[in-house]
Amino acid sequence: MKTDIQIAQEAKKEPILKIAEKLSLTEEDIEYYGKYKAKLQSSALAGRTKEGKLILVTAITPTPAGEGKTTTTIGLADGLSRIGKKVVVALREPSLGPVFGVKGGAAGGGYAQVVPMEDINLHFTGDFHAIGAANNLLAAMLDNHIFQGNELNIDIERIPWKRCVDMNDRQLRYIEDGFGGPKSGVPRKDGFDITVASEVMAVLCLATSLEDLKARLSRIVVAYNREGAPVTCGDLKAAGAMTALLKDAIKPNLVQTLEGTPALVHGGPFANIAHGCNSVVATKAALKLGDYVVTEAGFGADLGAEKFLDIKCRFAGLKPSAVVIVATVRALKMHGGLNKTELASENLEALEKGLPNLLRHVSNIKNVYGLPAVVAVNRFPTDTDAEIDLVIEKCKALGVNVKLSTVWAEGGKGGVALAEEVVRLCEEENHFRFCYDEKLPIKEKIYAVVTKVYGGKGVVYTPEAEAEIARLEALGFGKTPVCMAKTQYSFSDDAAKLGAPENFEVTVRSVKISAGAGFVVALTGNIMTMPGLPKRPAAENIDVDAEGNITGLF
Repeated sequence: MKTDIQIAQEAKKEPILKIAEKLSLTEEDIEYYGKYKAKLQSSALAGRTKEGKLILVTAITPTPAGEGKTTTTIGLADGLSRIGKKVVVALREPSLGPVFGVKGGAAGGGYAQVVPMEDINLHFTGDFHAIGAANNLLAAMLDNHIFQGNELNIDIERIPWKRCVDMNDRQLRYIEDGFGGPKSGVPRKDGFDITVASEVMAVLCLATSLEDLKARLSRIVVAYNREGAPVTCGDLKAAGAMTALLKDAIKPNLVQTLEGTPALVHGGPFANIAHGCNSVVATKAALKLGDYVVTEAGFGADLGAEKFLDIKCRFAGLKPSAVVIVATVRALKMHGGLNKTELASENLEALEKGLPNLLRHVSNIKNVYGLPAVVAVNRFPTDTDAEIDLVIEKCKALGVNVKLSTVWAEGGKGGVALAEEVVRLCEEENHFRFCYDEKLPIKEKIYAVVTKVYGGKGVVYTPEAEAEIARLEALGFGKTPVCMAKTQYSFSDDAAKLGAPENFEVTVRSVKISAGAGFVVALTGNIMTMPGLPKRPAAENIDVDAEGNITGLF
């Protein structure tokens, strides 16, 4: 059996201009980054007024058995193309942290991939490096301001801004720096986030233009002064230089699927600690270039989809036409209590115990957000007809159809049935609404997410979180959406609670303002903004030969 990277390396790719021409773009509308990659110029959308149909692909709560959300997103786009639709797929860029950590590459899999796969999974067009440089420039200017006399009276004990690097490196979570004597800075406690958790990433992905990007960067709160007032990036006069570093990074990246479907791959905030969606500029560009746009949001629907709908759609004025919820029988049996080694045998009892996880996600999309949905089951050879029939029966009770997907093995051909159902759903009337009113107090918004989306009974706050919420509301930051930082492995804040747990409380241990992004982040459980590497990181399997051919990358 061929690996993903072998399939990608053997694929016959079209020159990127040919892909651009499928979207009625000319050579003047793109900026080449080699033969198979390009960035869209701002002129690419001039005069285009139409809006395509927006399709969100999300999933059940992830397990080690895998769900295949990105693969389904790509295969669905290829399926739509096969039935004659003008389609664009809009994805996030992979972070080097997971690529070299647990997950490996994140450009799809099998015969449903975006290419050039190695480039996309590694440095791509340099967007993440630019974001890291902008983040760290702000950190350097902040510390330089303190070193040079501290005119803004910054309290060095209240500096939430961290440096960042796009790598899993637990050693950098908490550090102390500025040592070496009077000429080497002011000693203070510091730390690093992974780049995809940086507010600069969130700002870039929510900005609608270069001007909006600069304005959002200016609003970032980097510290507090000794009177407790916020100190912003604008106060440090850093926004202009940061925008200069990001002027190319804000342009969406154009690539292709294995079947030549145009793909915009841009931005990449994590969904468990950030808002988990590709950029607004890429999504809006796709909607003007295609009749159907297929996009995804990270992890399960309680994380990525909730933030896509309550944050991204709210800010960008987007209205999805349909939602695809991806599941596998194998993963549902894990939610029902089976060990990963026991998934190959039919077990209807475990499947029935695990199905409430899928059904809660389906109910949320239909009943909380008012959107039409379809369940896409990635079928494995070990799945039995009886197991598939049980999934179909339970979903039908909620008024949702199930379509089998074989896009990993068959590419777009295995996504045609799903594509036809999605087209049908896109013509249905929907009643899209948010989970909460952003003008509600912070605690009421958090409560709405926990009770309506997670299925919990309430929220507990640490004294630190209580004090910070009161402080943020007093400073005028209360009327923004909330971005929940929570484990991806459970509806609750406890990763061990699989399935669809009930009667649980979520503990909010701290909150912080992301004023540039425009939301309040609520951190729950033991969620970390800087992941660590596993005992056997994926990096151990990655290599390159004398001719530059990469192996082991997924």
